[in-house]
Amino acid sequence: MQVSQMAAGLIGSEIIRIGNQVSEQVRQGANICNLTIGDFDSKIFPIPAGLTAGIIEAYQAGQTNYPPAAGMGELRNSVAAFLQARQGLSYNPNDVLIAGGSRPLIYATYRAVVDPGDRVIFPLPSWNNNHYCHLVGATPVAVPTQAENNFMPTAADLAPHLPGATLLALCSPLNPTGTVFSKQGLEEICDLVIAENKRRGPDEKPLYVLYDQIYWLLTFGQTKHYDPVSLRPELRDYVIYIDGTSKCFAATGVRVGYSFGPAFIIDKMKAILGHVGAWAPKAEQVATGKFLPQTAAVDEFLTSIKGRLQTSLQALFDGLKELQSQGYPVDAVVPAGAIYLTAQIDVLGRTAPDGTVLSTTKELTSYLISEAKLALVPFSAFGSAPTEPWFRASVGAETVDSIKAALPRLKAALDKLK
Repeated sequence: MQVSQMAAGLIGSEIIRIGNQVSEQVRQGANICNLTIGDFDSKIFPIPAGLTAGIIEAYQAGQTNYPPAAGMGELRNSVAAFLQARQGLSYNPNDVLIAGGSRPLIYATYRAVVDPGDRVIFPLPSWNNNHYCHLVGATPVAVPTQAENNFMPTAADLAPHLPGATLLALCSPLNPTGTVFSKQGLEEICDLVIAENKRRGPDEKPLYVLYDQIYWLLTFGQTKHYDPVSLRPELRDYVIYIDGTSKCFAATGVRVGYSFGPAFIIDKMKAILGHVGAWAPKAEQVATGKFLPQTAAVDEFLTSIKGRLQTSLQALFDGLKELQSQGYPVDAVVPAGAIYLTAQIDVLGRTAPDGTVLSTTKELTSYLISEAKLALVPFSAFGSAPTEPWFRASVGAETVDSIKAALPRLKAALDKLK
C-alpha cells in the first residue's frame, strides 16, 4: 500500500528500540540498570502529594468533559503568575497555551512558523529536532557541538548558519546532556539573533527561537538557568518558550505542558492544536492550576526531588571518574541540570568475547546491555555520528543503589574486551 512521502520516510525512535531490547532482556529474567528513558519511576519519584490529591478531587467533582482548546483559564492564570514569580517573565495569560505535554507544543511551533524547505538550525546532540523537521518538510541544519563546551552550542558554532534560517531550536538544560547555557554564552547567541533580524527586510520572515526550558527548575548547586527574553527583552517578539510540569514534578504521565510567547504566534499555535485536539486532560489542568500557586508545597517538592536526582547523578559521575582514575577509557561531564549525565565510554574498535568488533555505539550499547546489564542511550540517537563514544544516562527510573551496583558490572564488561 502507498503512504505519504512523509510517513514513508519517518524514522522510528532509537530510544524506543533500545527500550525494547531492554524489555526483552528483563522478560528473560535479567536485572538491568535501565538508564535509557527520560522518565521517572513513580515508586521512586512520585508526583507531589498535593497534585495527586487535586487530580483525584477534580475527577470526583466530574471534571471529565472537554477543556477549552487553549487550556483552562484558571491554569493559564496560574502559569502566568508562576512565570512572573519564578523567572520574572511577564506574559498575559492569553499568551499562554496549554497542551498534553511539551511535544504537541513543539510540533505546533514548527507548524506555526516553518514552511516546507525553510531552514531550521539545532545543535547536535539534541532531542527530536530532526524528526520535527521531517514532519513539516523543513531543511534541517544540524550543528555539531564540542565536549569542551559541554555540548552546548556557542555563538561561533551557530553564526555561519543563521542567515536565511527560519527557526533556531535551543534547549537548556539540554536533553540529552544535562548541561546548561552560561549567561555569556546565551547572551552572545541572543545578540546574533537580534543582529540577524535587524539585517532582514520587512518582507522577509524573521528568525524565530524555540526555547525549550522544560527542565529549567531542575538545576543543581550554583547552576543558574538563563532564558533569552530575560537577557534581551527585545527578543520578546521572536522567542517561543516550551515548558511544563512533566519533569519538574516528575509528572510525565500527567501531560500538562505549556508554551508562551508572542501573541500572534501563540494564537496560530492555538488554532493548530485546536484541530489536532492535543489538550491536557481537564482534571489534571484543574489540579495543576490549583497547585502552582502553593509556593511552599512547590518549593518543598523541588528541593526534595533536586536533592535526590543530584545524588543519583553524582553517584554515577563519581563511579565513572573512579574507573577513569584506574585507567579505564571512560569519562563524564559534571551534572548541572535535568535528569541526565553525559558519559563517555571510548572502546570502539575493540572486540567482544563473542568476536564482535564494536565499531559503532549501537553495537557497544547492545554489548553493555548484555554484558554489564547497563542500558544507556548513545548520542547517535540524538543525531551525532555513530562513532562518537558519548552516551546519555537518565537516572529518573533507577535507585541510587541500582546505579552503584551497575558500576562493577561495567568494569567487568570492559575488562572482557580485547
